[in-house]
Amino acid sequence: MVGLGKMGLNLAYNLLENNYLVKGFDMDEKALSSLQEKGGIPYKSLEKLLGSSTTQKIVWLMLPSGNITNQMIDKCLNLLSPNDILIDGGNSKYTDSQLNDLKSKEKNILFFDVGTSGGISGARNGACMMIGGEASSFSLIEPIFKTICVNDGYLFCGAAGSGHYLKMIHNGIEYGMMQSIGEGFNILYHSSFDYDLEKVAKVFNHGSVIRSWLMELTENLLSDDAELNLVEGTIPSSGEGKWTIEEMLKLELSAPVITQSLLTRYSSMDEDKYGEKIISSLRNQFGGHEVNKRSELS
Repeated sequence: MVGLGKMGLNLAYNLLENNYLVKGFDMDEKALSSLQEKGGIPYKSLEKLLGSSTTQKIVWLMLPSGNITNQMIDKCLNLLSPNDILIDGGNSKYTDSQLNDLKSKEKNILFFDVGTSGGISGARNGACMMIGGEASSFSLIEPIFKTICVNDGYLFCGAAGSGHYLKMIHNGIEYGMMQSIGEGFNILYHSSFDYDLEKVAKVFNHGSVIRSWLMELTENLLSDDAELNLVEGTIPSSGEGKWTIEEMLKLELSAPVITQSLLTRYSSMDEDKYGEKIISSLRNQFGGHEVNKRSELS
């Protein structure tokens, strides 16, 4: 396991509890210690990890998408042997996975891209996974997915890139679902009725059409702090929503809910609100509408 962050470490725990031998590499000493405490074997360098066995290796990367993952894949390809297996289980862009598959084929290394869903608890107790790669070789690693995924919780999708493509669309749908929950509860919060929003989430999640894990999580977070006073209203985006919308535009399709959910995230991160200031000032210019001004500049 290369990358022992929250997801990688919990996947390692899952594998260890199911009697797999797990060796791991990470720059974080604490993560290495945690792996060792659970029975895994920690390594402080990638070279030592990948040189620790002469038998066929299965190397699973759980790293942030983009350059970090792509550069690590290049390093692994220079250290692995023909017929070794390389799995990218992070949230890589599917086009990156297609390129990484081609580079792996040049060295006769088997590459699989795995979209991973279910969060930290899924990684620990049973995940949902979407796998792309060489169909004829999937049987070599299928027992792993049978072990660490929930029942019916994995799908071999097809050619390299298809696993991460499916996870991209999954995350786009997730964006839209979370957006609708947020909007609905915002209306309830500001309504004239005195709802107990934790109980609302609970009843929504028992027998209603919109019952879901996301609604269960909504109930959990509202039980901790119904006013959400400790939470900033900024919503970072990992990139997969953007990639979903780029794919929509390429295919000349329509996905307004997912698009709006991404734009809401972008808007939440805009602290300057420069565009809104322009609009407010224009209203003042043509209609004499009041402009709310800061008491002092900071």
